[in-house]
Amino acid sequence: MTAEAEIIAGLRDAGLTGEGDVVLQPLTGGVSCDVWKVETPTGPIVVKRPLPQLRVAAEWLAPVERGTSEVRWLRRARGVDPRLAPEVLAELPTGHAFAMRFLPGCPVWKDELMAGRVDVAFAAQVGTGIAAVHAATAHNESDRADFPNDEMFRALRVDPFLLHVARHDAELAPVLTALADDLSGRKIALAHGDVSPKNILVSADGPVFLDAECAVYGDPAFDLAFCTTHLLLKAVWSGDARLNDAAAALVDAYRAGIDWEDADGLMLRAGKLTAALLLARVEGKSPAPYLTDPEHKNIVRDQARALIARPSPLGELVANWKRNLA
Repeated sequence: MTAEAEIIAGLRDAGLTGEGDVVLQPLTGGVSCDVWKVETPTGPIVVKRPLPQLRVAAEWLAPVERGTSEVRWLRRARGVDPRLAPEVLAELPTGHAFAMRFLPGCPVWKDELMAGRVDVAFAAQVGTGIAAVHAATAHNESDRADFPNDEMFRALRVDPFLLHVARHDAELAPVLTALADDLSGRKIALAHGDVSPKNILVSADGPVFLDAECAVYGDPAFDLAFCTTHLLLKAVWSGDARLNDAAAALVDAYRAGIDWEDADGLMLRAGKLTAALLLARVEGKSPAPYLTDPEHKNIVRDQARALIARPSPLGELVANWKRNLA
């Protein structure tokens, strides 16, 4: 039996399909997973199965057990606010696949941004949503026990984004290695691990977060830095100052929700991480695919290297990025 046939059988066993033919309609799943849309008697659903080898040029292996962690994150986020994540309908016995509710009429935030539809207020809602999950899970031993995913987070985030660059850049290696060690050692709250515009749907009720494969109980500053990085990269790509405004709104809204630790300390960590992630998106294992213009790459590379050498809090980093692009 093929993997697809096993998935169909699992959907039937879970009572999610009728007895007729079931068709797995492939959707764009990015680099880390297979994704299908399935029409069922009660409406469309989405099935997701993680890949052991990610679809990138460099070898990038990751445990498929991350599918189970993603399910746990989605359910935990819905416990904080049901609007923040789609409903998980079933976990399937094949390859840590799972089924979740399909949300019609909800465009992907990345597509909106790339099309020039920049909603600064929505960016603030993203910051508020991320902070809400972090606040609800901060210093929570139960959540820490449910997400012991250090090895997976290292394989998917620490190694490809920080250590890969360190291995190829002797000058910055000490700083990046120390940053990686600090990131790996902090156990503060439940981090999504991949808060990117491509993993956020724009719904009438605000942002809906998807693709929590990298979820780990760790440093919440990573989520803030990861999403801010994407907005700053798109600002370089597009030259649209509204993306800088969106980044600032996201950071300000997130900061307003910090109640679990000193906000200044978190913002400095987020600034350091953002600088490193900006460099990783031109030098790491997963370069930003839309940054094809050599001049854009040089802008990001030069500013990121300067920011790594002279760290600043995230709010200041965003403000300076805006001035440098003016």
